[in-house]
Amino acid sequence: MPKMKTKSGAAKRFKVRASGSIKRSQAFKRHILTKKTTKNKRQLRGVVNVHPSDVGSIRAMLPYA
Repeated sequence: MPKMKTKSGAAKRFKVRASGSIKRSQAFKRHILTKKTTKNKRQLRGVVNVHPSDVGSIRAMLPYA
């Protein structure tokens, strides 16, 4: 039986924590930042949990995580 492959794009975007939750980085922080408010950019810092409805599909893309 061949090994399952990890989706490399998902592996770059998501990390599984020791507790089993999946963290992701915030979107909308890459470019066109001049028209965004300082408050908006500040609140986009850091990492957040993946929404529970998306966890199943992300776990399927990361079989060994």
